[in-house]
Amino acid sequence: MARGKLRIYLGAAPGVGKTYAMLSEAHRRVERGTDVVVAFVEHHGRPRTEVMLHGLEQIQRRELEYRGTVFTEMDVDAVLERAPAVALVDELAHTNVPGSRHGKRWQDIEELLEAGIDVISTVNIQHLESLGDVVESITGVRQRETVPDEIVRRADQIELVDMSPQAIRRRMAHGNIYQPDKVDAALSNYFRPGNLTALRELALLWVADRVDEYLQEYRAEHSIRSTWQARERIVVGLTGGPEGRTLIRRAARMAAKGSGSEVLAVYIARSDGLTSASPKELAVQRTLVEDLGGTFHHVIGDDIPSALLDFARGVNATQIVLGSSRRKAWQYIFGPGVGATVARESGPDLDVHIVTHDEVAKGRGLPVARGARLGRTRIIAGWLVGVVGPVLLSLLLTGIGNGPGLANDVLLFLFLTVVAALLGGQLPALASAAAGSLLLNFYFTPPTHTLTVSDPKNIVAIVIFFAVAVSVASVVDLAARRTHQAARLRAESEILSFLAGSVLRGETTLDALLERVRETFGMETVALLERAGDVEPWTCAGRAGSDHGTPLLRPEDADVDMPVGDHMALALTGRVLPAEDRRVLAAFAAQAAVVLDRQRLVGEAERARALAEGNRIRTALLAAVSHDLRTPLAGIKASVTSLRSDDVAWSPEDEAELLAGIEAGADRLDHLVGNLLDMSRLQTGTVTPLIRETDLDEVVPMALGGVPEDSVTLDIPEELPIVAVDPGLLERAVANLVENAVKYSPDGAMVLVSASALGDRVELRIADRGPGVPDSAKDRIFEPFQRYGDAPRGAGVGLGLAVARGFAEAMGGTLAAEDTPGGGMTMVLTLRAVPGGPQVTPDLPAQATT
Repeated sequence: MARGKLRIYLGAAPGVGKTYAMLSEAHRRVERGTDVVVAFVEHHGRPRTEVMLHGLEQIQRRELEYRGTVFTEMDVDAVLERAPAVALVDELAHTNVPGSRHGKRWQDIEELLEAGIDVISTVNIQHLESLGDVVESITGVRQRETVPDEIVRRADQIELVDMSPQAIRRRMAHGNIYQPDKVDAALSNYFRPGNLTALRELALLWVADRVDEYLQEYRAEHSIRSTWQARERIVVGLTGGPEGRTLIRRAARMAAKGSGSEVLAVYIARSDGLTSASPKELAVQRTLVEDLGGTFHHVIGDDIPSALLDFARGVNATQIVLGSSRRKAWQYIFGPGVGATVARESGPDLDVHIVTHDEVAKGRGLPVARGARLGRTRIIAGWLVGVVGPVLLSLLLTGIGNGPGLANDVLLFLFLTVVAALLGGQLPALASAAAGSLLLNFYFTPPTHTLTVSDPKNIVAIVIFFAVAVSVASVVDLAARRTHQAARLRAESEILSFLAGSVLRGETTLDALLERVRETFGMETVALLERAGDVEPWTCAGRAGSDHGTPLLRPEDADVDMPVGDHMALALTGRVLPAEDRRVLAAFAAQAAVVLDRQRLVGEAERARALAEGNRIRTALLAAVSHDLRTPLAGIKASVTSLRSDDVAWSPEDEAELLAGIEAGADRLDHLVGNLLDMSRLQTGTVTPLIRETDLDEVVPMALGGVPEDSVTLDIPEELPIVAVDPGLLERAVANLVENAVKYSPDGAMVLVSASALGDRVELRIADRGPGVPDSAKDRIFEPFQRYGDAPRGAGVGLGLAVARGFAEAMGGTLAAEDTPGGGMTMVLTLRAVPGGPQVTPDLPAQATT
């Protein structure tokens, strides 16, 4: 079933006339004969809008109780059961009452569209997700009900309902929008001239961008070549903080200004896994960017500015959107910050936008420790404390006179060793222990200023000091290495769990997975290579990135290769990965092999399904040939044999009866073979209708030649419009439908063939009084080789209705089955009327059309 079409009336503010325009369009369609129902329209007590509902069929709403109050919502099941051609559904961004099938009304509309129902809806510009921040800054009101921009952009038609701010305020003052007791408050708040002007500009700009997209589609369809600006790709740098939502919406608005622009949100995590980002906030931001039509990326990198720039250049981005720093003024002692660094190093090919937000300068906490990967500053500080610190301490203690005593001197030197271990790791601590031991021996153990020690107790003190210092340094270093390993394992587990979840949900194709590998490890090219045997050449099953020079043909040509089994390998170029990264790469390689196998299995399943369908048809054809085609042949053979027999003298009456039997069998055989050939033509796509203007009363009587004269009643009005059909195909389709109706009609019951005009189409109805068909089987009877119920063998091969529907669709019409009132089944053949012919339109109440 074809998906329905969505038409949206877009307005800048409440009261511009969206619902009124929608109802006016509904009346125009009803006048043209279209089946239109009101699924949900809220008139809000506006008398002119309420009048427009007169004359339109309304679906009863569903009542839901929530917190002691009864609410009404659109009854989706009732609309689907009614199955109109067009449904009116007001307020696209509406949030349904808890207990409804879907949380949002646009999700209800999606279900109607999937069922083949056209939908007309309304929405205001302030309800678009990407404009939430802008509308709040203009009006001071945060819109709680929003709809993803992509839902509105996918609409087949978007019509702007425009009205000047002055006209809206006049309508408000006249009481045509809100009740009189709310007018003054509305005019002085939301409906101020400045607010309405800004909202109107937003609506005009948004629709103008949509027009650009339509124009681009038109140029592509008509192969019009011209110079276009480069496609905008906007990268949004996320930190996991609350400002990310503002950045994403700002980038979405920037992308909306250029047709075909793309938004890529990227979160860069450190390789040690230590981060202050909120996983819940990142999940919310990922959902937001996907709702706005963008993509979310997770990249590993220790140097955040470099990783961000590498990612932006890797995706050929043109703009980078970053938020103003959340650090307080004193925190800039740790560096200039990501925004300033990216802006300085971006170069002329990237524009960097720094966006302000509510979290600016509110602080982001102290820098997070990086485990064993110490920065240069900390290592230098550790060596200074470990080497220079003991010297300075010795000078200080020797200048005090008698000093605090050897025991306290040892503790002070031990303190410096511990500080050196905490700052610089094991080597500075060992150097501090060695320097402290020598200085203690030289300056503080008698005899001083020599390296000899006279008192054995002092020797023990120095040895214990050195042993404790070395032990402390070893423990600190071991703890740092364990912390680093735990952090790295945590980072690996996060990456692998994200990867496994994507693969299990079926969200990752092979190309997308390889692109994820390239982004994660910062490589230039990633390719999955395979070969059939040990001596067979390598072939590329999938790749991501760009080949700078010679493409990858063998794993040996790559900077990194990861075997996957005996005849498959994941090859990467760009840099050599450390050994610790290969464990994660091995998991990616295994997942790539699984995804490749799954894609191939899906393809094989599709081919198997096609073969099974072909086998089913061939089996049915053999069954038809073995019985239904042989039956008339047997009758013809018997009659011919009887006529040629010399043993019997046939009377003229007997000969005429035998000849009539031969003729009937030949006609039946011709009909069966004709249906088989027609079905073959339809399945191979070789039916080419020759459409021309035709009167139904010229074709339908000719199609009744294969049924008894007293079995059909014709009701074809002379004033019917001319239809655009292929007369030959139409005659064959009608003949099959009439023969099927006569076959299942009881004795003495007439088949009624009638026609009527409805707007721009003509309906031909073939109604019988047979047993009928339940709703669950109405679609199945149109499949090839299907005979419903206990149809006797010899009643046909089950191709008549399938051929009739195929011919109807080839001519641009439709064929459907309905119940005949009072019992039986009616086949409804809908055909296109020729424009300009006589039209039959239903009458509408006068108050609905004024």
